[in-house]
Amino acid sequence: MVNVEVVVTDRRGNRIRGLEASDFELLVDREPLPISYFTEVDEGVARSSLDDDVARVPSVVADEPVGTNYLIFIDDLHAVRQHRDRVLSRLEQDLVLLNPADRVAVVAFDGRNVSRLTDWTNSRQEISEALALARQRGAGGRARLRNWGTQENQVRKAVMAATATVRAFAVAPGRKVALLLTDGWSQPARALTIMEAAPPWGDTESLYNPLVHAANQVGFSLYPIDLPGFRDMVACSSAPLWWGSPRTISSADASWWGSPWTTSSTGDSRYNDDRGWTLGTSTRPRSLAIPTPSLQGWCRRENGHEVLRFLARQTGGLPMLDGSRDRALGEAAEDTRTYYWLGFEAPRDQNDELHNIKVRLPGRRGLRVRTRKHFLDISRSTEVTMLVEGALVFDDSPGKDVLEARFGTPRKAGFRKISVPIEVSIPLDDVQLLPMDGRWRNELEFRVTLIDEHGDRSETPVDKIPIHGSRAPSPGDTFVYETELVMRRREHRYVAAVYDPLSGAILSASGDVGPATGTETPNGDAK
Repeated sequence: MVNVEVVVTDRRGNRIRGLEASDFELLVDREPLPISYFTEVDEGVARSSLDDDVARVPSVVADEPVGTNYLIFIDDLHAVRQHRDRVLSRLEQDLVLLNPADRVAVVAFDGRNVSRLTDWTNSRQEISEALALARQRGAGGRARLRNWGTQENQVRKAVMAATATVRAFAVAPGRKVALLLTDGWSQPARALTIMEAAPPWGDTESLYNPLVHAANQVGFSLYPIDLPGFRDMVACSSAPLWWGSPRTISSADASWWGSPWTTSSTGDSRYNDDRGWTLGTSTRPRSLAIPTPSLQGWCRRENGHEVLRFLARQTGGLPMLDGSRDRALGEAAEDTRTYYWLGFEAPRDQNDELHNIKVRLPGRRGLRVRTRKHFLDISRSTEVTMLVEGALVFDDSPGKDVLEARFGTPRKAGFRKISVPIEVSIPLDDVQLLPMDGRWRNELEFRVTLIDEHGDRSETPVDKIPIHGSRAPSPGDTFVYETELVMRRREHRYVAAVYDPLSGAILSASGDVGPATGTETPNGDAK
């Protein structure tokens, strides 16, 4: 099943209530699909439906409260402490706005690990304690500002951590919302030096789509919070967006900014906000040289706003920009208490293809619909890779922690690199072998990925391990797989996993490996 939460408003942004499943049309890749489940949630309560042909959403009881789950993800790697703590304090103050059925989980990312400050809970005391603990943590934003800007690799770490987090907290009944406390999440470096009439969404998607796809797959709506709050809206355009009339850059503008501009042909730009506001028209250069660090900072900030809008728009959430950072929990609660919950049976090929979702209201002109844009038909192999990579940032192991990994003596493998032999013992009691052509066979998938003390992560290649024997395995039998890991000459944490496609089982091991590595047990303790 694919769940789709739908917000319906009129042109003034007022919520429309009382619609039935028959009022909606659902299209996947432009083809209509029947709606299998339907429930209207009005002010946090599931309403009875008059349409007997469509079942109610499972686990939702008519006239009973429907809780919302708020996952608070704090990116300490990029946050400036002053801005982060202000937002955390406002979140704590607004806990009184939550309903008894609502729950909150709080996690924080320091650049390498994701720390669970509290799991799902509706205890205000536990949530307050977790937010207070979050304010005591370090924040890396000042160092980032001194280095002038955020490298794409650093943002990628935070996005990967957020991706692993929404997947790890996916099992929760009711509506799921992720409040992302961010600073410096912007479009890739090319967009920071050349501002174009149309943003290069291809680059942006490659960086942020893992988070979007994971959120859509497990049913999270993203509500990204821009920690710094209000900023000047210059944003590399010829005039602030609210000025209303088109202008071109003049020599006076150039002298005001203190340095010459270089411009080329211009084009009109209009932006329609998610809430339905239309901001004024401005003339934006298609190509613009950034003359001063100050203006480059403004470009980067508006650039970050576009990213937060992208994350929210793709998942059916809202971006919390400027003054909304101080009302983030209240606005998210208000936005997620009244909506329509649709479910449909999607054709699943598990081929990692993206499918577009569109919800329409035929015959009801003037109404607006907001929902997630797509879902990813993810394969089990890709899902296992994501679980293995996510285990790195949570410092745990996916599946059953039963593999035994032994490492040999490292040897030099190039400039500042070493090669470490690894021997993995796979207990055959935990995998399935089938008799085929007189032999017992299976083909397992092996993955291993590394992360160093700076949070830099390796790729996660997939190796096929063919197993075949002349007899059925006896209790206690193991299969030994040998390979080598090439890494930088420094200490790493590793997660190794074996996936059995026949049974769906995941077997894993984790620990530390590096130049001083000898032979290790699965938990990393040297023998």
